[in-house]
Amino acid sequence: MTALTSSSQQGFVSLVGAGPGDPDLLTVKGYRVIQAADVVVYDRLVSQQILALASEQAEMIYVGKKLDYHCVPQDQINQILVEKAREGKNVVRLKGGDSFIFGRGGEELETLAEQGISFEVVPGITAAAGATAYAGIPLTHRDHAQSVQFITGHVQKDGREIEWSSLAQPNNTLVFYMGLKQSGHITEQLIANGLDANTPCAIIENGTRSEQRVFQGALSDLANLAQQAISPALIVVGSVTQLHHKLKWF
Repeated sequence: MTALTSSSQQGFVSLVGAGPGDPDLLTVKGYRVIQAADVVVYDRLVSQQILALASEQAEMIYVGKKLDYHCVPQDQINQILVEKAREGKNVVRLKGGDSFIFGRGGEELETLAEQGISFEVVPGITAAAGATAYAGIPLTHRDHAQSVQFITGHVQKDGREIEWSSLAQPNNTLVFYMGLKQSGHITEQLIANGLDANTPCAIIENGTRSEQRVFQGALSDLANLAQQAISPALIVVGSVTQLHHKLKWF
């Protein structure tokens, strides 16, 4: 089922990943679904160029989040999606990056499924893939990294701690989302679990956007680098970050 074939009695929700920042990285399907939407429920990091694709008649609902501040609680966002779909609307839930990678997309769809609301998922380019590509940092490389891991920079308040020993491995690339505030803790834990303090790392600020900046150094200096950067930013740990100067193109 697609948004264009939803019933007149009940609407439909399209969970759309808008990509990491550059509006040209929106998928063709994402573009089409946004244009057909009656309601767009969107997050803070979605660009104005992508929002402008929506119809002038579409209802635009902002539900953006910042660290430690959610203008609309998650439960209320879930309820908005349910209510708008029950009004017979084609709803686009628009998130930065990819909705299933640290975007709470799965949580929102669980609510829709429980309420009997039909939905689809339109994947987006996640920040780790987009920002590193624009920074000239390949996530994997035969001479540097045979694996890559995406890690959230903060855990739930009731707390499951990251399994740091599984991260502190050679020939591996680590990408931390939302990690600036926890950069000191990240450094301490990786080094304590065996990763060399001289391991190269980088912070990519505003990845894929015109104002993108890249900060480089050793793992031991990560917290100092983080003080120079502002959100949104990704932390990348691994020797692939050394390729930035050779492969940067943006």
